[in-house]
Amino acid sequence: VQLVESGGGLVQAGGSLRLSCAGSGLTFSLYTMGWFRQAPGKEREFVAAIRLRSTRTEYADSVKGRFAISRDIAKNTVNLQMNGLKPEDTAVYYCAAGSSRYDVRLRAEYDYWGQGTQVTVSS
Repeated sequence: VQLVESGGGLVQAGGSLRLSCAGSGLTFSLYTMGWFRQAPGKEREFVAAIRLRSTRTEYADSVKGRFAISRDIAKNTVNLQMNGLKPEDTAVYYCAAGSSRYDVRLRAEYDYWGQGTQVTVSS
């Protein structure tokens, strides 16, 4: 199983980025797919998730209304559209896959992780 993130980069505050996560060895529609992020000196935190066999999504309060997670079943990818970016969104963003039907905000609910992609938002 391999998850590979892409789409990170440097953007000015107020700008947008679209992250993608491509997977091999697992079918995304059968897993809860999540995005987490980790800023320097901080713990990895939940950003967004889309539940397995569903289109139900959940978001951290800090990104609600600005970020949108989606799943492309045909391409076996999951995307994170990030709009209205703020300097505090600067972090390494990780894609994760898990079979959880419960609290998708918990890191322990995910079995597979990507290597991460850096997002830097300048003020």
